[in-house]
Amino acid sequence: MNDPRELFDLTGRVACVTGASSGLGRRAALCLAAAGARVVAVARRQAPLEALRDEIGAGAACLPVDLADGITTGRMATLADDIAAPFGPPGIVVHAAGINTRQTADEVTPDAWDRTLALNLSTPFFLSQALVPAMRARGWGRIVTFASLQTTRAFPGGIAYGASKGGIGQLTRAMAEAWSPHGITANALGPGFFPTELTRAVFDAPDRAARNAAQTCIGRNGQPEDMDGPLLFLCSPASDYVTGQVLMVDGGFSAK
Repeated sequence: MNDPRELFDLTGRVACVTGASSGLGRRAALCLAAAGARVVAVARRQAPLEALRDEIGAGAACLPVDLADGITTGRMATLADDIAAPFGPPGIVVHAAGINTRQTADEVTPDAWDRTLALNLSTPFFLSQALVPAMRARGWGRIVTFASLQTTRAFPGGIAYGASKGGIGQLTRAMAEAWSPHGITANALGPGFFPTELTRAVFDAPDRAARNAAQTCIGRNGQPEDMDGPLLFLCSPASDYVTGQVLMVDGGFSAK
């Protein structure tokens, strides 16, 4: 048997992480860099990206871009070239960029709906599609999307977000069916309640945060470090025979 630690070693790999300027995307970039990967961090805000790049060091590059702006085949091809420019084409892509307008069903506007679906669902597919040829040529790749508790259940004020995350569950299975014969796995992580910019409204209400913690089997909400192991598993050779799955990282919230 080989050293089990080698299963999680990403030395020599290149990873692209979207939504890397904050929250779980930023944590993902730090985690993959610590495991040896060179990381291209992609997000809309330049200053936080540059701070992340400086924290990681020479093994990181940043690419400021609004991923929800004009999703076309040509633009995604250009974006894939820009991502590959610093270190070569990535073998790992983590789709952590997302938006939640928190509008009720009666309040949702077409513009908010379209932007939510574009960033949360369309971009992960079309960017993956643009990056897959290089993965296929090497016979190895990892696509990891971010699902949600709302992939399988409804929350108030989350109809557009929930629709996008429900779509992520099926998109993950469909990408696995299409590309896993070529050595490319496609999986998703389903976070419970973690303190991020996207969930600030939840954690700004202590009673609500406490109710969510009580709903878990473990009895607490998530912390950023709770995502490291599951993410590294799905991005590394350790998960060679795992594809088309949504791994819930929610302290057992969805089990109760």
